[in-house]
Order: sequence, then structure tokens, then C-alpha cells
Amino acid sequence: DALPISNMFINLPVADLQKSIEFFTKVGYTFNPQFTDETSTCMVLGPNLFAMLLNHDRFKGFAPAPIGDSHATSSALISLSVDSREEVDALIARAVAAGGTTYREVDDYGFMRSWGYRDLDGQVWEVFWMDPAHVQG
Repeated sequence: DALPISNMFINLPVADLQKSIEFFTKVGYTFNPQFTDETSTCMVLGPNLFAMLLNHDRFKGFAPAPIGDSHATSSALISLSVDSREEVDALIARAVAAGGTTYREVDDYGFMRSWGYRDLDGQVWEVFWMDPAHVQG
């Protein structure tokens, strides 16, 4: 049985909060103004799924260790599923047009399509689609 978790919040450090908001707005995300101020914002990823973008000072107030350099190292991959293979490509295209970068070629296995981008702070966002008929339930 799953744990009784009702919401998920990923907390990410960002060097420039306003530039990050502009970037992710261009990618297609929205923000919850109730949890937004000059130090942080709540980006809506989906129902009950959120990413808190925190400027470095705010993030340091929560983090047990120094902020790593996501451009030089990898400590997490944020993976998001979408409803179609076309949406994988569209989301990556929007991220690149907004200033993000791809770091590998697209993977297409027929039943699954996966691609990723790095945001302005070097965080890795994997976007994938998997054919529901292929997933065993």
C-alpha cells in the first residue's frame, strides 16, 4: 500500500527567481500566487504536484548542506510523464526556446518516448510518454 501522501513539493534552488519564473512560464507552467513572494514561488506541475523555486538565501534556510552546482554535477533527475509522444517534443521545444538546453538526443522505443532538458540553473527535467497499453497493471 502507498503511504498517505496527499501532495508532493520539490524544492529547487534558483540563482535568479524572476528569470526562472519567466523561463518556466514560457515552458507552459503556472504559479500559485498564494505561495509566491520575492524569495520563492510555487510552480504547479500537475494535480497535487508542485515545485518550489527558492532563491539561494531562502533555499539555504531549509537545506542541510550547501547548494551544489547543477551545471557540473547531477544529484537528481526530475521525471514528468505527459499524455502523448508529441507533447514530449513540444515541451522540450518550449524549454529550449525559453533558454534551456537539451543534453542528449531523444530516446524512442516505440512504446516509450523520452527526452530531457536542463533549466537555467542546470536542473535536469526528463519528460516521457509511455503507451498505457504497454504498462502492465
